[in-house]
Amino acid sequence: MGEYVRVCALGEVPEDGALHVDIGDTPVAVVRACGEVFAIHDVCSHADVPLSEGDVEDCTIECWLHGSRFDLRTGKPSGLPAIRPVPVYAVRVDGGDVLISLTDSPDSSDSPDSSQEPSA
Repeated sequence: MGEYVRVCALGEVPEDGALHVDIGDTPVAVVRACGEVFAIHDVCSHADVPLSEGDVEDCTIECWLHGSRFDLRTGKPSGLPAIRPVPVYAVRVDGGDVLISLTDSPDSSDSPDSSQEPSA
């Protein structure tokens, strides 16, 4: 299991919005959407701009520059001009803290001792 790093408080991430954080040299967008918390690489694969500055809707984030949308669960683009996916990262919400692993895949966060559900 990879190392999880606390990146922010859950309350810092807006509902249906994104927050930019850096984990070392890696830019990450922490996103609340569809009742979950996601982490996606914060650079559009098409235009090299921050995805965290785009709109969040229906488990996708939109690049503000050219309108490409990326699935928050897989990183896959759902429309042109982007054709390459962006990395997604495993997320855990522990109490009021958001923790991210750059080495675990998001699927591994389904283990019984972790949760992506935001707590109230």
